[in-house]
Amino acid sequence: MANVILNHVSKLYDNKKKVINDVSLEIKDKEFLVLVGSSGCGKSTVLRMIAGLEEISEGEIIIGDKVVNNVHPKDRDISFVFQSYALYPHMSVYDNMAFPLKMRGFKKDAIDKKVREAAEFLDLKELLDRKPKQLSGGQRQRVALGRAIVREPRVFLMDEPLSNLDAKLRAKTRAELKKLHEQLQTTFIYVTHDQTEALTLGDRIAVIDKGVIQQVDTPDVIYNSPANVFVGGFLGSPPMNFIKTKIIDGKININGVDFELTEEQKNKLQGKNEIILGIRAEKFNDVDGNVKFPAKIRITEMLGSKKIVFVDCNGKECQVEMPAEGTYENEVFLSVSQNNILFFDAETEARIY
Repeated sequence: MANVILNHVSKLYDNKKKVINDVSLEIKDKEFLVLVGSSGCGKSTVLRMIAGLEEISEGEIIIGDKVVNNVHPKDRDISFVFQSYALYPHMSVYDNMAFPLKMRGFKKDAIDKKVREAAEFLDLKELLDRKPKQLSGGQRQRVALGRAIVREPRVFLMDEPLSNLDAKLRAKTRAELKKLHEQLQTTFIYVTHDQTEALTLGDRIAVIDKGVIQQVDTPDVIYNSPANVFVGGFLGSPPMNFIKTKIIDGKININGVDFELTEEQKNKLQGKNEIILGIRAEKFNDVDGNVKFPAKIRITEMLGSKKIVFVDCNGKECQVEMPAEGTYENEVFLSVSQNNILFFDAETEARIY
């Protein structure tokens, strides 16, 4: 088992373009850390640098108590699970799982024991004689996981391993991965662009944008107290709503209705004129809320147990979660507690309060 530390790590292409910019991050021993961000943000590059598949341009990477900048990937004691499974099509499931052990010189009996134990754990024991083309997508993914497990590495690296699965199978496999981590008690570093995977899997989440870590914290803190507009808008489904408004004489205005700020809010927002309000979709339906205002309805989406109503707030479209049994046509009256409103700087987009 091992912790992983990145100290001021950067990656430059053509000696000028920084795709990873001064990333410092500590993944604790036995932790499940999720790196999440949009496509092209640099999350997979970070993972590949930890694995040794990409050279770093600046900084250092430590696995356990050893700086591994110049250590070959095969000597870093990690296992990498790729998005594409990367199985050998001409080999059986058994041979695919056994291959890394054969390459490391394990004896036949030891290989057989490890492969069958992993197959039992991953519900693959009936499939050991099959070839990859005879397997479903979910089964292939479990074989790829099994090949990683038999090595008993100190660190598991996973690069969007569920992205090729359908929605139902993704949900099932997420639960299996969480169980796998609990049983193996090994460090997991998991890359995804799927915010649902990030929130459900991670002990902690590192949100990355344009090669820069925006926030690292538990899913609960990331969701309820995002560090900036990007984090609030990226994590959550629907995403956080953002409403621009001005502070005039200690009041804010939404859809023509003024609301007095609390003394604490006034102190935190002192010197600010224009701000951005952040409100989660589920917070707009608070019967005890002290911020109440009408909003014109644009469209309504039925999602079974709830409805998402798209409304106009200060000229910006917002998504509001409402009871499924309600009827919503031209206008809806919204109610939110002032305690559930976050305040962001209009220029830097960093959270103020």
